[in-house]
Amino acid sequence: MESAFSPENVYKLKDSIVYAEGSVVSKIVNKTNGGNVTLFAFDKDQFLSEHTAPFDAIAIIIDGHGKITINKKDYTLAENEMIIMPANVPHAVYGIEKFKMLLIMLKD
Repeated sequence: MESAFSPENVYKLKDSIVYAEGSVVSKIVNKTNGGNVTLFAFDKDQFLSEHTAPFDAIAIIIDGHGKITINKKDYTLAENEMIIMPANVPHAVYGIEKFKMLLIMLKD
């Protein structure tokens, strides 16, 4: 398993990843055959372009505000809000301002 985190330790999600100017930073929390959990930090105006994934993904905002577009519809999310991006549906992520999210991908 790839991970930047050790079992049986307590982590503050917001503090577990840092922003990088002009970049999107990602850090694997846990990865198994059943799915993966990844932290992301988006600088303002940084993005993940539209794409699809073969599995459902849950995005939980842990800091700031971000825009998630699912099937051409925009959703603005703030800290402590979440959205489910369904499998095989086009989606994109955009940093309205600096923001961090926890992404949970669930495989069949």
